[in-house]
Amino acid sequence: MNEPTLPAPYVPTEPYASAPAAVELAAERGPVVWVPDAYGRMVPMPKHLAPPPIPRPEPRDLTPLPLLDPLAQRLMGAGIGGGALAAGVGYGIGEAVNALAGLGSGALVWIALAVLAWRAPARAVAGARGSTVQIRKAVIKRSHFHG
Repeated sequence: MNEPTLPAPYVPTEPYASAPAAVELAAERGPVVWVPDAYGRMVPMPKHLAPPPIPRPEPRDLTPLPLLDPLAQRLMGAGIGGGALAAGVGYGIGEAVNALAGLGSGALVWIALAVLAWRAPARAVAGARGSTVQIRKAVIKRSHFHG
């Protein structure tokens, strides 16, 4: 019988020679694309096995938007305006109350002065009555306190 013989193992004659390997020609291979692997390195891959390309996203609308929406702006404006109105009204009421209080006390002083001014000349003219008071100032110097 004719048995097939196994090839003898390759024993290199040079100590650092590489083992023979099959050669793959570029014409025998399909197109190759480079894709990133799990670690971010670019590796070659046959084009028919590569994942489909990512579709280009639609362009975004880049017109500037307001910081707050219009309803929030209106509510905030009403709150600030209402607070300013309340502060102004409160200040005005306080000023009016102060004016009335000052008017009351000041008017009483002026009325008292007017009454005294109208009555004083009448008393002096009517009878020339009055009293004279002599004030004498005495200064006594003591050098010791005998207290």
